[in-house]
Amino acid sequence: MKKIITSMALLTLGFLAVSFQQDKALKESIARGKEAYALYCQNCHMENGKGQEGMFPPLVKTDFMQKPIEAFVSVILKGQQGIITVNGVEYNNVMPAQDYLTNEQIADIINYTRNSWGNKLKGMATPDKVNGMRN
Repeated sequence: MKKIITSMALLTLGFLAVSFQQDKALKESIARGKEAYALYCQNCHMENGKGQEGMFPPLVKTDFMQKPIEAFVSVILKGQQGIITVNGVEYNNVMPAQDYLTNEQIADIINYTRNSWGNKLKGMATPDKVNGMRN
């Protein structure tokens, strides 16, 4: 019985350690993402993530932000054009491809936008995931 309790305690500590490392990695990515967002995204989507109505969509608590991480990687790598609807408002502007950004910058920007301005979405973009979608 004592061995079972000890094993369970060690297993629990192991899960906590992994969770702490993931939380730490996400926090570091978000901090880097804030800087990259300011350089590459904020001119259109604004510092507060509210975008410019009719021109550039908001990133704050939108239905669009609920999409899978892969959708955001694709938009950043390939750009976006044509009509999209965000929270019931149509936007028809061009977002150029930003494939010159590094895998880490793209992952960090995604993690920042998915965890800022009241957004708190599950999952974490990684440079490996971005790299896998570059083709």
